[in-house]
Amino acid sequence: MGRTQEETEKPYPVRISSQALKSFEQITGYIAFTMLEPLSAIRVGDEIFKTINCIGRNPFVFRECEEIQTKNKNYRKAVCLSWLIIYKITHQEIVILDIIHGSRQPLRIKRTRKIK
Repeated sequence: MGRTQEETEKPYPVRISSQALKSFEQITGYIAFTMLEPLSAIRVGDEIFKTINCIGRNPFVFRECEEIQTKNKNYRKAVCLSWLIIYKITHQEIVILDIIHGSRQPLRIKRTRKIK
């Protein structure tokens, strides 16, 4: 009595901005090379991409980003371990804007609105 394969919703296309990729490289690089924990860096990277896959399947399951106020509530954030994945929902795709540590200032989150 469940949905057939054809009835299930297709995932949204996900585009990762260059800023988000840069942040991802900085996060995993810091853990692997500065903290000298390469296995932890792999684990964190895997968790971040699992969360991004969840965003693609159902972007509305995560909270609205309170730091970026809009009428249509298209800016959202997903929490992954200690990081916030900030993304924007458009008609055609999901855009991952940035990956920010949860202890960062809200001003840094507001700046993600300018990322394309």
